[in-house]
Amino acid sequence: LPALFKQELQNTEAEEGGTATLRCELTKAKAPVEWKKGDTTLYPGLKYEMKQQGSTAELVIYDLELDDS
Repeated sequence: LPALFKQELQNTEAEEGGTATLRCELTKAKAPVEWKKGDTTLYPGLKYEMKQQGSTAELVIYDLELDDS
């Protein structure tokens, strides 16, 4: 069975230049998660950090800019 959202992403507000963390909870622990912005897949690096612990997945966005909306 595919993994489903138990808790979906919530809107987050943060200051330009700051950091934002987006978090969701899945029905399956360690299910593969692909983070996207529109049609663009996001990859870990200086700008993005992906974390996953059990059924919770997080995306941390550093050095926020208006384009990150």
